[in-house]
Amino acid sequence: MATRVGLGLIEWPFSSAEGYWRWIDLCEEGGIDSIWQSDRLVSDTTALECLSVMAALAGRTRRMKFGMSVLSLSWREPLVVAKACATIDYLSGGRLLPAFGLGSLKLPDWAALGLEPKGAGAAMDEALEFIIRLWRGETVDFEGVHIRAKGARISPLPVQADLPLWIGGSSPAAIRRTARYGTGWMGGVETPESAAETVAAIKAAASELGREIDPGHFGGGFFYRLAREGEAEPPALARPFGVASSVVIGDADAVLRHIRAYEAGGVTKLVLRPLARGDDDVLVQTRRLVEEVLPRV
Repeated sequence: MATRVGLGLIEWPFSSAEGYWRWIDLCEEGGIDSIWQSDRLVSDTTALECLSVMAALAGRTRRMKFGMSVLSLSWREPLVVAKACATIDYLSGGRLLPAFGLGSLKLPDWAALGLEPKGAGAAMDEALEFIIRLWRGETVDFEGVHIRAKGARISPLPVQADLPLWIGGSSPAAIRRTARYGTGWMGGVETPESAAETVAAIKAAASELGREIDPGHFGGGFFYRLAREGEAEPPALARPFGVASSVVIGDADAVLRHIRAYEAGGVTKLVLRPLARGDDDVLVQTRRLVEEVLPRV
């Protein structure tokens, strides 16, 4: 199973939108597999909205795929999400990788939307079933606890006949949800060891339901900074989220060892997040990845 390397950003490191598009163009030309956008609605600093980014990437790129890591279904109306995803996949020629989750319970977005996390898991299960049926081209009558719809349908349908539906999270509920509804799993900042445990648990749960998830549809990722000998480590960037085990700072061999550790646990869709600040720094880190790591993956 070939390993594919994509890139993602959590904090906005650019001075302007122009810097972002320079980075996207470099990724497109350099052979990066995919671009992944984190989801935040409420923030004091620049944070892009997921679906808007997907639409923009569909128009800017011709080769790369792009996905959310992950979009919170709790914060959006499911019919609108289904329609937007189908439209973006249609316009991009089948390059969208939708990935959904609940959304971190620690984020202020819940309060800003006037929502309570209680019951969000059951609501997400209904939303996933509803969205899957719409993507299949059904006219949907739905009578659930959280969703009630009559005559719902969308057109155009996604170009991908079975539009990927990746699920985020590693809790027991997320594992069950992935096994029942997902076509893939997208990890966050899990270590290679914890990611391997989640992959094994999802496979076992899917098997119990008579399902099988494509072995190439298990994703994970980590922060990286390619540093040559004598280059100073930027302390402000070294330990995002306090998760030291999801950070690799070193040469190409160090990054490759971490990639191999994920591969050993069944993760073959890697999302690397450059530890960089400023337009030029992000471009340097991306170019080094393209030149020093990708040829060896």
